Amino acid sequence: MRPPLLGRLGRLLLSALLAATATTFALTPSASAASGLTQVTGFGANPGNLAMYAYVPDGLPRQAPVVVALHGCGQSANDYYANSGWTTMADRYHFAVVFPQTSAANNLLSCFTWFDPADTTRGKGEVASIVQMVDKAEQLYGSDASRVYVTGLSAGGGMTANLLAAYPDVFAGGAVDSGLPAQCATSQVGASSCQYGSLNLTPAQWGDKVRAQYPGYAGPWPRVAIWQGTSDYTVRPVNATELRDQWTHVWGLSQTPSSTTTLPGSTTLTSYDDANGEPAVQLYEIAGMGHGLAVDPGTGEEQCGRSAAYFLDTICSSYHTARFWGLDGSGGGGTDPGEGEGLPAPADLKAGTPTETSVPLSWSAVAGAASYRVYRDGTRVGTPSGTSFTDTALAAGTSYTWSVAAVDNAGAEGARSAPVTASTTGGGTPATCVTANNYAHVAAGRAHVSGGYAYTNGSDQNMGLYNVFVTHTLRRTGPDAWELADGGC
Repeated sequence: MRPPLLGRLGRLLLSALLAATATTFALTPSASAASGLTQVTGFGANPGNLAMYAYVPDGLPRQAPVVVALHGCGQSANDYYANSGWTTMADRYHFAVVFPQTSAANNLLSCFTWFDPADTTRGKGEVASIVQMVDKAEQLYGSDASRVYVTGLSAGGGMTANLLAAYPDVFAGGAVDSGLPAQCATSQVGASSCQYGSLNLTPAQWGDKVRAQYPGYAGPWPRVAIWQGTSDYTVRPVNATELRDQWTHVWGLSQTPSSTTTLPGSTTLTSYDDANGEPAVQLYEIAGMGHGLAVDPGTGEEQCGRSAAYFLDTICSSYHTARFWGLDGSGGGGTDPGEGEGLPAPADLKAGTPTETSVPLSWSAVAGAASYRVYRDGTRVGTPSGTSFTDTALAAGTSYTWSVAAVDNAGAEGARSAPVTASTTGGGTPATCVTANNYAHVAAGRAHVSGGYAYTNGSDQNMGLYNVFVTHTLRRTGPDAWELADGGC
C-alpha cells in the first residue's frame, strides 16, 4: 500500500530544506507538446500513479522491440521525447518508445521514487505500473516481449536499475544514464549517501542486492550500459563504478575490462564480455561532462537529440545504447560501424600550425581507400579524397579533437584513427555570467558540494545551502573557474 500523500510530501519538503537534497532533479526545459507523442490510458491498475505516453513510428511492423525511457526529475515525458534522441533511433531502427511520466502528486520534485521500496519492489508501485505499460505496448503494437529495454536519466536512471533487478524476466537490456545502482537506497535519507558518496560495498554485495529482488531467478540477465560524466557533482561518478561492479557480478564476470575503446565526445568505453565474447556490461565515461544525458545534435549517423537543460552536447548516448542492445540488427556489441572490420584506421594523424580560425590536418594513406572522413569532436566535417584537410570556421582560442576514417569504393567506413587535439590561436576566457539556483550551478559544473553547502569551482567561495531556494550570479574567471558576482557582472 502506498504511503499517504501528506506523509510523502511532508518528508520531501523537509528534505528539500536540508543542506543535501536527496533526490536528483532538473529544472524543466521548455518544450511544447509534439504530435508524435500520444498519451495511452487504461494500461492497468497503475499502482504507481504514473502516466503513459508513447511514440510509434509510421508503419511499425509487429514483433518490433519496445524501449521504455524514463525522464529525470523536474522533467516530463515530452522533455525526454523532444531532447533525448530516442525517437530518431526509433524511426531509424523501427521500434516503439514508451515514455512513463510521474508528477508532483507522487514526488514533490516529479522524480521517479528510486529510493522507496514501495515503488521499487516487484509487483508494487511505480515499477509495477511501468511493467503494465510494457504489457499494454505489446497488446497495442504487437511488440516483441523478448526485446524490451529500459533507459533513464538521473532518478530515472536509478529507477531503471531497480526495474532491471525487479524484472530481469521482462527487460532484455537497460541503460543507466547519470544514475545509481539497484537498491542503493531504501529511504530518502539513504539516497544522499548514494548520490554523493560510496557505500563501500564489494561487487558481491552489490550483486546480492539485485538477486534479492527476484529470489530464485537464475537468468538470463539483462545487458546493461552505464553512462556517466566525470564532472558530475549531482550523482558522483563512483556510482558508475558501483553499477559496473553490481552488474558484472550478477553476470559472473570479472571487473577487469575485456576491451577499452575511445569514442567521440571525450568518451571512454570499457566493455565486459560474457562467455560468448559478447558485451554484457558496458561503461561509458565522458570526460568533463556534468550531470545529464549525453546527446549530439545534428543529422549525422551517430548524432541525435537536442541540447537543453540536462541534455548535454557531447555524444549521442541513444545511438550507442541502441547498437549495444542490437536494435540496429547487429545483434549487439555497441562498437562503431566498421570497427574491427574493413579498412584499417589511418596512422600518423597530425595537426599542423593553427590560426585563429583553422587547423590543418594530415595523415598516412590507407591502401584501398577511395576517400576519407574527418570528424571534429565526433561530428563529420569533411570528406577529402587525399590525406590532408584544413578545418576552417573555427572559434579562436578553442580546443578541438579530430579523428579520421578511410572509406572504400563501396562507401563502407573503416576504423577511426587515434584522435589528435589542437587549439586555435587568439581568443581568451569569456567573461560569462550565469544566474541560477545552487542546484543548477552544481549540476552544470560551475560549483560543487561539500558538507551540504555549494562552493564555486576554482575560487571555492561558499554559496550557501545546496538547494533550489538559493540563487546566485557567477562570473567565469577561467576555463573551469567561477566566482560570486551577485553585485553585477
